[in-house]
Amino acid sequence: MSWTHLVFLSLLATLLILTLFTGVESASVRDGKDGRDGKAAEPKGSARRVFMPEADATNFFKKRSRRSAKHEAEVLAEQRVRLSADERRREYYDEQRNEFENYVEEERDEQDERTREKTEQWREFNYDGLYPRYPRGW
Repeated sequence: MSWTHLVFLSLLATLLILTLFTGVESASVRDGKDGRDGKAAEPKGSARRVFMPEADATNFFKKRSRRSAKHEAEVLAEQRVRLSADERRREYYDEQRNEFENYVEEERDEQDERTREKTEQWREFNYDGLYPRYPRGW
């Protein structure tokens, strides 16, 4: 098949689709300048379920104004979220502190052991036999 046949068939299919579905309404917004008192046309059929009036659409996401008080359930939900975040943060820092304390304790024990060994070695090396030996744990 040559490319002209492909173009012709695609144009024919497009023309067929456009002629069959001419009754479909578009989703574009009408500006009301069609000579009917500036009022928008009443949507019909499925369009009535999908689209809403402009006044409702502007306030759709505004549950309340900025200065109005929050609902009690909303305040409680925010408080629960804040408390759970605080608890997780507290547990994390407790775990970090415990790990660091364990690390420091192990380091101190190792340092004490090294110091004790070095002291014992020094005493053994420098013992001149005149004085009694130092006790081991001293």
